Amino acid sequence: MRPLLVLLCGALIVTAACGSHRRRAATDPGPPPDVTLQVTNHNFLDVTVFVLHDGQRLRIGLVTGSTTQSFVLPGRMVALSHELALLGDAVGSPAFARSETILVRPGQRIEWTLEADLRRSSVGVY
Repeated sequence: MRPLLVLLCGALIVTAACGSHRRRAATDPGPPPDVTLQVTNHNFLDVTVFVLHDGQRLRIGLVTGSTTQSFVLPGRMVALSHELALLGDAVGSPAFARSETILVRPGQRIEWTLEADLRRSSVGVY
């Protein structure tokens, strides 16, 4: 009788542990959705793109002259503060473009247009 009672108690503990694990997994929201950054470069120079976020400068990639390039920013990058700025550094030139601080939420899209005069560039969040 005693081994049967121990076996039943063990089965009950295992069942309770598995049940609570399933409940937590069902309520876990998962990682935040990524942010798409689309850069249209109307400048004839290649431009290296950086994201300025939480005091860090993170290199995203290179957009060659007169082309459009898309990048994916991890949603966790904007999940807490929602603030970032973009920096474009023209290769072989002292010219650069810097956006104002923008508010971005996970899942949104950023469109950054770099003009021939990089100081006249514009950014939009959708």
